Amino acid sequence: MKILVANLGSTSFKYRLFDMADERVLARGGVERIGSAQSRCFVEAGGVRDEATVEARDHAAAVRLCLQQLSDPKRHCLKDPSELAAIGFKAVHAKDVTGVQRVDDKVLSAMEAYADVAPAHNPPYIAAMRLLSRELPEIPLIAAFETGFHESIPPAEYLYAVPLEWATKYGVRRWGFHGASHRYIAGRTAQLLNKPDAKIISCHLGGSSSLCAIKEGKSQATSLGMSPQSGLPQNNRVGDFDVFALPALMRATDKTLEQLLDDLANRSGLLGLSGYNDLRDIEEDARKGGPVSQQALDVFTASVRQYLGAYLVLLGGADAIVFTGGIGENSSRMREAVCANLDWFGIALDRLKNDGAKGEAAIHAHASRVQIWIMPTNEELVVARQAKALLDAQ
Repeated sequence: MKILVANLGSTSFKYRLFDMADERVLARGGVERIGSAQSRCFVEAGGVRDEATVEARDHAAAVRLCLQQLSDPKRHCLKDPSELAAIGFKAVHAKDVTGVQRVDDKVLSAMEAYADVAPAHNPPYIAAMRLLSRELPEIPLIAAFETGFHESIPPAEYLYAVPLEWATKYGVRRWGFHGASHRYIAGRTAQLLNKPDAKIISCHLGGSSSLCAIKEGKSQATSLGMSPQSGLPQNNRVGDFDVFALPALMRATDKTLEQLLDDLANRSGLLGLSGYNDLRDIEEDARKGGPVSQQALDVFTASVRQYLGAYLVLLGGADAIVFTGGIGENSSRMREAVCANLDWFGIALDRLKNDGAKGEAAIHAHASRVQIWIMPTNEELVVARQAKALLDAQ
């Protein structure tokens, strides 16, 4: 069984092709600048990368171009497009729908109902899925919703202190996201520790960030809430915020609620605090003595540590703390700041290991009771496994 896992943007389509017999990645590639006469199509298979300038008017055309490339006999990926069992999507959010679903009108309508809850994610996925359903009906589309991993969270951790019917009738509660990443970290860490009931705190830190408390492979709590705009400060999204500031801001700025929500979704987070949209730029400016950048780093670190402390209490300690995502994997400075002065929790980072670590690596000190790991996540593999399980079940 061969499954294509798609990562969609408003003008991009990227993929990995898996052979689920042994979970090998047969190829990766995609199309950028969709809608342009100068779209860029690329594919990497067998260690060989090819690029070409093409015209891809929409996502369906982009997928067809990619399938043609993958069916080229010299690449040994697909005999023909019909060999593809499904296209899997790391979908984000939908009203009253979670888990792993065949994409149909009901699923798409549920995603549309939450387009304003996940404005950066749902609209491009909905548009592309509708187009692919119409233009490529022979290929099953499967959505693996990020909220699915967090279905195990108990009410004490997912309920907001609002009228209960808001949760029961309208779905206003913590749903949690980054489900594929946290699911992968849960399984891989338990495997490395040889402990299926391990207590793990997964720190997915990147352009979008969240922490997840995991026990026995199941999510117990997560920092993201009803929307991906909540929890930790994101690259350009707000994170936790007091909604009662909005009326005061509307009076002070003469902006509408919609304009302020747009500010919170696109010009806040680390960008709003520092003026930079990338943590690497913030760290570089802080190294040069930039006080605003250092302050932004301090705010981000404080937020991570707040959730880390809460999850240590919730789990009754931890067997492992795992850093993943672009920031988690690559910023030794951020990892050191998050783990600073936690010896009394049994958490001790080895600075030399932390500074030199690449890829999957343990970075805890010999005397640390809690293991600390860097771990590249593999969300695409998780989605491929979930898509295969659904196809097998049906």
